[in-house]
Amino acid sequence: MNILVTGANGQLGNCLRNAAADSTDNYIFTDVADLDITDADAVSKIVKDNDINVIVNCAAYTNVDKAEDDAEFAEVLNAKAVAHLANAMKENDGTLIHVSTDYVFGGALGNTPRTETEPANPTGVYGVTKLHGEQAVEQSGCKALIFRTAWLYSEYGKNFVKTMLTLTASKPQLKVVFDQVGTPTYAQDLADAIYGIITDRAMDGNEGIYHYSNEGVCSWFDFTKMIAEYAGNNGCDIQPCHSDEFPSKVVRPSYSVLDKTKYKDTFNKTIPYWVDSLRKCIKNIKNEA
Repeated sequence: MNILVTGANGQLGNCLRNAAADSTDNYIFTDVADLDITDADAVSKIVKDNDINVIVNCAAYTNVDKAEDDAEFAEVLNAKAVAHLANAMKENDGTLIHVSTDYVFGGALGNTPRTETEPANPTGVYGVTKLHGEQAVEQSGCKALIFRTAWLYSEYGKNFVKTMLTLTASKPQLKVVFDQVGTPTYAQDLADAIYGIITDRAMDGNEGIYHYSNEGVCSWFDFTKMIAEYAGNNGCDIQPCHSDEFPSKVVRPSYSVLDKTKYKDTFNKTIPYWVDSLRKCIKNIKNEA
């Protein structure tokens, strides 16, 4: 089977490289230097030339705050480019595995974990454009699995865990919001889940939207406390604060816990607890330092 991975130099893309290191399938890893997914002709050509059976789309405009001032390009990358990938898979009778976000629920109220059937209600450009991407996939009619995830981190690139490792090691005190609740997601766990579905040929017949994050619930404050503890950064006084102490152009979800029942039941899989995965990631980061 031929699998095309877009956004391969990002967090999830790098983790998918790890997952597929010993695969007998043919994985083709691309990033913007290799493939401009905003170019429909370029997407169609690489799919046809390599007889691509599956595309895993890890590419996205993910800077939530910057997107508010760069709405046009965010729409191009998060929606129009996704349509190109979906259309190419429709033409080649392949499957698109597309990664979306909890931000499609940006304006949702309540404290019940979000299910796949709950109406989307994004509040900012990022969430709106990611929802448009989901809609583009559905409108294309291609075979597709959409994975919504949240609070992604890894050993790669810039992310909350790596930022907090630096700050808790260098600052005597830190304030972190406690009134936004969700679930940290180790990108390697999500990559392993996607890789497992491809390897098991479990795509066909299981098309649809799925939620995937690690198990458990915490606030950004709780998350930071655990990061500092596992890193041994005990000299930083970490204090909880309200979101309004850090003004933002974007209203972030106050409760964005995802219900993963559908994924677990459909694929008969378990999902790691966020604390266990965080410990593993920090150990890897420290070993690489």
